[in-house]
Amino acid sequence: MLGSPKFLQWVDSMFVVRWILGRIILLLNFIFTPRGIKRSAQQQQDVDQACEKLALYQFAACPFCVKVRRQMKRLSLTIETKDAKTSAIAAELQQHASRVKVPCLRIESANGDVQWMFESSDINDYLSSTFSAEPQVCQG
Repeated sequence: MLGSPKFLQWVDSMFVVRWILGRIILLLNFIFTPRGIKRSAQQQQDVDQACEKLALYQFAACPFCVKVRRQMKRLSLTIETKDAKTSAIAAELQQHASRVKVPCLRIESANGDVQWMFESSDINDYLSSTFSAEPQVCQG
């Protein structure tokens, strides 16, 4: 059954559908790119330094990965992205995080401990709570 021509044709057609949908997602993400937070040069430097301890394992056209990358853009974060479709990165993810699932945020703490976060909503919540700009209070 799995080796039948109809099954293989279905698998090929699903690959094409996923490829087309992925390109549509990337195009829409490009057209509607969010604006980033404006920070002072010193604040942005501090954020960039904190982001050096983070890495996002992702697939370019994965809608959940796009969701996280859009949040990174909104928060003006320069987090390293790693393409988990390459065998070396997938092996790294499998070895350290025990599974190849994206998006995955690698968070290294100051003492060197590493945490792996997998769900896009959890990742976005973490990024928001860690890097959101302080609310501006009007003095008047």
